[in-house]
Amino acid sequence: MAGHSQFKNIMHKKGKQDAIRSKLFSKLAREITVAAKQGLPDPAMNARLRAAVLAARAENMPKDNIERAIKKASGADGENYDEVRYEGYAPGGVAVIVEALTDNRNRTAGEVRSAFTKAGGALAETGAVSFMFDKVGEIEFEPKAASEDAMMEAAIEAGADDVASSEDGHVVTTSLESFAEVQKALEAKFGEPRKAKLVWRPQNTVAVDDEAGEKILRLVGALEDNDDVQTVTANFEVSDALVARLGG
Repeated sequence: MAGHSQFKNIMHKKGKQDAIRSKLFSKLAREITVAAKQGLPDPAMNARLRAAVLAARAENMPKDNIERAIKKASGADGENYDEVRYEGYAPGGVAVIVEALTDNRNRTAGEVRSAFTKAGGALAETGAVSFMFDKVGEIEFEPKAASEDAMMEAAIEAGADDVASSEDGHVVTTSLESFAEVQKALEAKFGEPRKAKLVWRPQNTVAVDDEAGEKILRLVGALEDNDDVQTVTANFEVSDALVARLGG
């Protein structure tokens, strides 16, 4: 598994505390508000807002919170957030992409830079590492939504690039350009997906030792803990033993 996925699994085990859930809801609400402000405030007519609402539902965010975040986009006194991407290197030469929504670029840049420095990494110029990743769409369905063959057939017909099916469910991969169209076609056939999002997928991963892996996971954790940071992606792999030790 890639390092970012491993980190998510670790955080999932530890992430039941109210404080973490509150922070997560705040980030989800911010994405919903920005998505609604950039397009129509109707999830059926706004692919980004639809994906944001699905992400919120997947985390059991209350319906009232979701509706309040959408309405906030049309309010005259609503906050304005800038979308910023930071790129840098973690220990072991691992590439890291950080996406943020911020109302203060200077504050967020300083905090992100500090997190990299403390972890023994370094922030780089935009574009320095993103060429090592592909921006793709991922649409996830529950296992019961369809058989493996039915999902594959429908995904190919809709224009998807790939499908990975397992006992955990179906993950359909699309190009950035066809994401909304494929999502709409599959939803019409199988119902609402579990998740639908755009992600940075590393073209290759870097294997690191436990010492570097622990530093990288701490860096990712510090970045994820920042209120302005929405996503963190890194192209590394760590040992199962380290995952077990940190996640146990």
